Amino acid sequence: MAPPKLHTLFCLSGFLALVHPFDWRDLDPVTYIQSSVWIQRIQSELLITSFGHTTIPKGNGPYSVGCTDLMSGYTNQSSFLRLYYPSQDNDFPDALWIPNEEYFQGLTETLGASSFLGKLLKLLYGSVKVPAKWNSPLKTGEKYPLIIFSHGLGIFRTMYSAIGIELASHGFIVAAVEHRDESAAATYYFQDPSAAQSGNRSWIYYKHQEPETEERKTQLRQRGEECSQALSWLLSIDEGEPVKNVLDLKFDIQQLKGSLDRSKVAIIGHSFGGATVIQALSEDQRFRCGIALDPWMFPVGEDVHSKIPQPLFFINSEYFQSDKDTKKIEKFYQPQKERKMIAVRGLVHHNFVDITFATGKIIEQLLSVKGNIDSEVAINLITKASLAFLQKYLGLDKNFDQWNSLMEGDDENLIPEVIVPTTLQSDPGAEQRNLD
Repeated sequence: MAPPKLHTLFCLSGFLALVHPFDWRDLDPVTYIQSSVWIQRIQSELLITSFGHTTIPKGNGPYSVGCTDLMSGYTNQSSFLRLYYPSQDNDFPDALWIPNEEYFQGLTETLGASSFLGKLLKLLYGSVKVPAKWNSPLKTGEKYPLIIFSHGLGIFRTMYSAIGIELASHGFIVAAVEHRDESAAATYYFQDPSAAQSGNRSWIYYKHQEPETEERKTQLRQRGEECSQALSWLLSIDEGEPVKNVLDLKFDIQQLKGSLDRSKVAIIGHSFGGATVIQALSEDQRFRCGIALDPWMFPVGEDVHSKIPQPLFFINSEYFQSDKDTKKIEKFYQPQKERKMIAVRGLVHHNFVDITFATGKIIEQLLSVKGNIDSEVAINLITKASLAFLQKYLGLDKNFDQWNSLMEGDDENLIPEVIVPTTLQSDPGAEQRNLD
């Protein structure tokens, strides 16, 4: 698997060498980046060379979407979430995509790059926003199904906003967990109330190690527990227990009281987060069903398939899984258990992540952040198939069954039931990429 490289796809040094050639040995990066001329040159050349540049798309559903962050308590044992939800008021600013400079630092450290790159990334992407209204009030008067979302290795909670916003626009509350098992590029907590009041964050950065180690399995268990802990906290809020958001944002957490349909809870995740879906389903029956987006199968236990009675949907890119991964997935197909799997033609592993919308064509080609399918087409297929699955297995009274055919792979851009897929076997580099 290639999580650190494939998920932290912001390494633009090759791109910069193309658009602004100079001798890096003669450059003092810290001084040079402070030059307003340099800033203007980078920004203008980014616009000129990023043909076809797109933004993170708005949700296509009938609900406006709000966004906030929640932290359940102090210490690194607390839950930390980005929440997407149906909103009743659009008169609020859009949410920042990457809200703290330290996340850029974490991305560069994950890549093993210099601090200069972090400053550059902050310059280029620090003001990017997503189409969700920051701290806008929840649309009350309804009970919403809940989705817990788990991010991939080497990134963090805000990097799947396209999926989160789309699901929220169709009437879900989506809680994107930020994992604290040292698999996120960066995350933070507050040691005590005084630290929270002063804004003194304690940061945890990505821990470098070989991709396939026993420690990944330990991390997976922690990730599953963090998803269950987040679910428990949100359900306690729904019950009306007195709780506080340590982040002290202008979002009234008490709005969530009575807002959750407690019998309709699902879990979704990508890559290491896809493995987390499987782990959480095996341990927590409150998750009625799960959707694993291109799951990284290495850390998944050999006997976990026998512990999951809930419906499970695999939505894969065309080439990510190796033969070994596919054989592991096959074990989940057992009699009397609801299992579905499709792959998206032309999709690459990192098409699930927001970065696919935040780059232009030149950067796309340099970093291979996109496959041969349009990113919006791909996200629409993924989310519509997911909505159909969620309606069927959460028992929703919606119109998502109009996309039932996508669950079966009935679309020119889909490959149905890829259990022993010749397409995957045709790519001899797939297994090696899993280890990059």
